[in-house]
Amino acid sequence: MGSVEGLDGCVVPAVHPEKVLQATANAPGADELGRVSAVFKLLGDPTRARLLYALLEAGELCVCDLAAATSTTDTTVSQALRLLRASGVVAGRREGRNVFYRLSDAHVRMLLDVTREHITHDPKSGAASVTEATS
Repeated sequence: MGSVEGLDGCVVPAVHPEKVLQATANAPGADELGRVSAVFKLLGDPTRARLLYALLEAGELCVCDLAAATSTTDTTVSQALRLLRASGVVAGRREGRNVFYRLSDAHVRMLLDVTREHITHDPKSGAASVTEATS
């Protein structure tokens, strides 16, 4: 009996070797992919995402203001901020006893803006929404 090919399988190793070369020429290495995945993992938590969007809108907030803005406890906000700060996504500025947090740079703001735009764009444009693509 012969081998069975899946419907999405290829008969040849590469149909378009020039495109394969193009796709791999500047592809991120394992270390860079690990860091990219870590950032998306941070954004994958709804509490941390809520905190980041609060900072995107307000600019700079202390822990108690972030807790109030996101209906989250101070303890949960502090734990989330510790991870976000360690990853370089947020930065803090001490003023007396308070630390005021902000998004670390324009790249983080752009990532949040683009992500939100992606999930809210008009599905009639031909692109499937994220919920449709994952269900």
